[in-house]
Amino acid sequence: METNQEGKAEQFFKDFGKKLDIFIVEAKDAGTRIEADLKKKYEELKVSAEKIRKDADNKERWKEVEVSLKKAGEELEKAIKAAFKKKQSDQGK
Repeated sequence: METNQEGKAEQFFKDFGKKLDIFIVEAKDAGTRIEADLKKKYEELKVSAEKIRKDADNKERWKEVEVSLKKAGEELEKAIKAAFKKKQSDQGK
């Protein structure tokens, strides 16, 4: 009976060891994939940062953006005034 128990324990630890080995290999693979993904994202961020830096240095481009935003703001202001003006004239009726 004691031999049977030892055999079961040995088999359990043998199976456990195999599963642990597989887990370690999979964990290493996952770590490698994560590292590769992080490197890729880092490179993408560097490219984006460089593009933003170049855009920020391009004063003419920002001048265009500023002019366009001012025009949009003026149009929005006109629309808001028209909407409230109409409401006020409707309330007087």
